[in-house]
Amino acid sequence: MDFNPVKYMFELERFGIKLGLKTMQDILQTFNNPQNNFKSIHVAGTNGKGSTSNFIAGLLQNNGFKVGLYTSPHLKKFNERIKINNKEIADEEISNLVLEIKKASEENNIPLTFFEFTTTLAFLYFARNKVEYAVIEVGLGGRLDATNIITPLVSVITNINYDHQHILGEKLIQIAEEKAGIIKDKIPLITSEENQEILDLFKNICDKKNSRFVK
Repeated sequence: MDFNPVKYMFELERFGIKLGLKTMQDILQTFNNPQNNFKSIHVAGTNGKGSTSNFIAGLLQNNGFKVGLYTSPHLKKFNERIKINNKEIADEEISNLVLEIKKASEENNIPLTFFEFTTTLAFLYFARNKVEYAVIEVGLGGRLDATNIITPLVSVITNINYDHQHILGEKLIQIAEEKAGIIKDKIPLITSEENQEILDLFKNICDKKNSRFVK
């Protein structure tokens, strides 16, 4: 039976969601940390993060840069999740990378969830195609999301609303704290949030991390 790379990745969903960065650190280390080979913009939030990611990628591309874009979920085809200059990753590229990551995962005993696998695939694809910038959309939350392995030029949080409460917390401020986990030392934060309590939280975190706060 022929190997179906996309089917293989989706079968990894049986392992569920596994929050934490240790697995990403381990698997990316086997590939010499491809996420460090391009500049990145990290986008979190409850609503509008996909459209915001697309908008930022479009701006960069219109200014002459080679731009990777990683978003989720897809509407019709997995390839929609990973693009360079608005062109979807080819089926052959997916097949080759899936086999390579699968081999590294098995040989090094690093079991991956679906999202960890696809994020690794995106980072490898962007690095090997020498993108100058990559716009990376958070999958779930922020602090422990697989994408939070990057050190971006800027962090973006669109807004905060109730989502994935069984994982991120019942209260809005708890959800905000999880999404604020993408804020890093001396890396600017841009947000479109309107809730003053959440804005105060973001400002306090930025102050502690010596990060510029932009509203």
